[in-house]
Amino acid sequence: MQDRGACIGPFCRPRCLAAAAAAAAPAGKTKLTHPGKAILAGGIAGGIEICITFPTEYVKTQLQLDEKANPPKYRGIGDCVRQTVQGHGVKGLYRGLSSLLYGSIPKSAVRFGVFEFLSNHARDESGRLDSTKGLLCGLGAGILEAVLVVCPMETVKVKFIHDQTSANPKYKGFFHGVREIVNAQGIRGTYQGLTATVLKQGSNQAIRFYVMTSLKNWYKGDDPNKAMNPLLTGVFGAVAGAASVFGNTPLDVIKTRMQGLEAHKYKSTWDCALKILRHEGLAAFYKGTVPRLGRVCLDVAIVFIIYEEVVKVLNTVWKTD
Repeated sequence: MQDRGACIGPFCRPRCLAAAAAAAAPAGKTKLTHPGKAILAGGIAGGIEICITFPTEYVKTQLQLDEKANPPKYRGIGDCVRQTVQGHGVKGLYRGLSSLLYGSIPKSAVRFGVFEFLSNHARDESGRLDSTKGLLCGLGAGILEAVLVVCPMETVKVKFIHDQTSANPKYKGFFHGVREIVNAQGIRGTYQGLTATVLKQGSNQAIRFYVMTSLKNWYKGDDPNKAMNPLLTGVFGAVAGAASVFGNTPLDVIKTRMQGLEAHKYKSTWDCALKILRHEGLAAFYKGTVPRLGRVCLDVAIVFIIYEEVVKVLNTVWKTD
């Protein structure tokens, strides 16, 4: 007995060809993420991540501010942690968290919102984003987050952490510190090191999104909607974070010096770079690399995992075209 689903006769041939073509075609167009969802998911991810990783950021900043000419106060990562805990307790490792927390939420929101907005317009007909365009979209996101959020946030954070090393700390909290900085230096006082920050954040996100886009394209192959396990997302994020650390730590060191309490010693970003090179040598541009590597790899892995998972939830409750 003949199978009713089998094709027989000339009239079935076109239908069979269409079915075969559909089976051979790609899995479909990539589902785009609405920028509004990206802003919300990015903000949530940024807030959770910084609460987990802040102590490593604190140690990194202290080591970068610990110039050799003083002479150095800390002998390494462990010594910095030990002295901080002895002098201020465990909570000392969280000094400046408020300034970074207030900034991390809008920073990640701007980063992912701008990236998704730009990448949605840069994808091809199938919705695929190639690595080069991913780099450019990441560069745009990094520059905008630097100007709108990162520079004032980082300036306040670095001043808070540097203030703790003073004999008589003058900042009593986030809002008191901001008020004191603005009263003494104006709004411009929260934008110290803007050029270095733009260079750092722009290159940071360009490298991270380039690596992340490349790895995701490699994994998904011809199926743009292939699901990714959160653990794999975290591994890809950690690799992207490590690449950005080795790629732009010198810019991060310069930015930190330009935002510290002794920033007046430098006439410009270029002058800062020259003075570091002249007085401390080339190795000084990589001070704090190890604690930064640990923090950034964990940071980027956590952020991408939380971001992707929150977007999945938002897609079920917030329907967009």
